[in-house]
Amino acid sequence: MKQNLIYTNNVEAAINGIADGGNHNLTVCIADANTARYAPAGAGLITIPAGDENKTLETVTRVWDEMERMGVTRRTLVINLGGGMVTDLGGFAAATFKRGVRFINVPTTLLGTVDAAVGGKTGFNYNGLKNEIGAFAPASDVIISTRFLDTLPVEEMKSGYAEVVKHAMLSDRGELLRLLEHDFNAPIDHENLLERLRRSVQVKVDIVARDPNEQGERKALNLGHTVGHAFEALAMRRGGPVPHGYAVAWGLVAEAILSHLLLRFPSQDVHLLGNFVRDNYRGFPFTCDDYDELLELMRHDKKSRNGEITCTLLTSIGDYRIDQAVTPDDVTAALDILRDHLGL
Repeated sequence: MKQNLIYTNNVEAAINGIADGGNHNLTVCIADANTARYAPAGAGLITIPAGDENKTLETVTRVWDEMERMGVTRRTLVINLGGGMVTDLGGFAAATFKRGVRFINVPTTLLGTVDAAVGGKTGFNYNGLKNEIGAFAPASDVIISTRFLDTLPVEEMKSGYAEVVKHAMLSDRGELLRLLEHDFNAPIDHENLLERLRRSVQVKVDIVARDPNEQGERKALNLGHTVGHAFEALAMRRGGPVPHGYAVAWGLVAEAILSHLLLRFPSQDVHLLGNFVRDNYRGFPFTCDDYDELLELMRHDKKSRNGEITCTLLTSIGDYRIDQAVTPDDVTAALDILRDHLGL
């Protein structure tokens, strides 16, 4: 499941090189309402509503209908241009239309760049659960750029940065310490950020290459996500979605606490991470009255087994343990500590 990663800020030239290098009868761009203005000239355009609340079967069906109308065939090139919602949903639509149409990803958000666009996961939300329906289907090429990031609100940058932090937690304490010094109010240093992205994406690429279909090691990339997805799903039920990366940030702290409680992960690193999250990510307003619902959501997580809650945990930075069973008492203890640390 090899993907060609192209690091460049000359996005148009990269797209043209891919399009010109294949025997394509048609080029179609899937974008959302925010990114449609960046669509390549000459490509057919399918515009979908922006926002994770639109990552639904209804939107997938709409894309399929447009593909049918445009005459998309298995010789067509599909360009997914947008954040993680676009690359997830557009990738699924392309991978399933006529049993598979070639597609490339051009992520326009930090979160999409380091998370959704790379690794071959596609899909959409279903029955209030994140990415409940999907398939492993890699983009043939991913164009990684910082060109679009100046246009993002700081909330979007923070959301993506949580996944960059996660990759450092899985690989390199020195890189993690550099990342935790970041000032979101400073202008973007594009050269430095492109290097941070290269390092971050490579962590994911290396793990995915060893386990493309998430039978084992790839579950490490779910660090922070068992608890984080529960926060995200709870917010969706309440009608007030939170950015994915914010939920992951809170989940990273919660699972670092679990790692300390169960595997002696250093308390110093729990505090370093917790302080960064407390200072940069607004706290999710949950109380002990929400614990039962959060536990229920964790039991329904795709990583759970037989109703048992499982997480990826750490013994130290870079030393991860997948499929770690945690009890409801373990989780509630970690949530208590998380609430105290975030001042909730």
